[in-house]
Amino acid sequence: MDLNVFDDKVTLGKAAAEQAARAIRNAIHERGQARIIAATAASQLEFLDALTKSPGIDWRNVEVFHLDEYIGLPIDHPGSFRKMLVEQLITKTGITRFHLLDGDADASDVIRRVGKALAAEPVDIAFLGIGENGHIAFNDPPADFETEEPYLIVTLDEACRRQQVGEAWFADISQVPTHAISMSVRQILKSREILAVVPDTRKALAVKSCFEGDISPMAPASILRTHANATIYLDKNSAALLATGAPVSS
Repeated sequence: MDLNVFDDKVTLGKAAAEQAARAIRNAIHERGQARIIAATAASQLEFLDALTKSPGIDWRNVEVFHLDEYIGLPIDHPGSFRKMLVEQLITKTGITRFHLLDGDADASDVIRRVGKALAAEPVDIAFLGIGENGHIAFNDPPADFETEEPYLIVTLDEACRRQQVGEAWFADISQVPTHAISMSVRQILKSREILAVVPDTRKALAVKSCFEGDISPMAPASILRTHANATIYLDKNSAALLATGAPVSS
């Protein structure tokens, strides 16, 4: 696992997008297509904006899978992750092969159908964020590190739900759904490459616990340290509590 620290989230986003674009172009060149997993949240805005402007990607040969979504939230709600995925990635690039997690539909049917498509072939690269409680996707602590199911129905913990209020997607915690569909930890780890974009001071404690503490379900993102090809992109704010003092990239 590689840790990269940048001065600010814009520089971070551009650097992460360069790596992501290179992986997508290489996959298309080698296999005729790229299969990607995309996260959507406030932390991903600069990264996805830079990625959609990257040259030399034939987006018609890109297939994208959705990482997570609230159960019971309509797609026109500002906090809907599939709304963000459509607006921030799909519409901007013209991707035609995408698999949205429909939070309004029967959740069991959604995870069966999308999970089958996801598991059909390897994923080339997964884009992740890390939550304030250390979650990846909506795998809150204690995360399930064992299940092989591609997607799970999960109960969201209070810290996760309060983060969504803090990001202004919801007016108060009573409006935040209590359950969600989430890609499983083991499914994420099956990706050939993982790229996590984690800016901002509010992520600093999670970064420290996940990358300097034990590998544990109580710090879900710590499992990324076991992956052979995972890169973590931080800014100076999210890296502020790291004792190792990771060097700032130019």
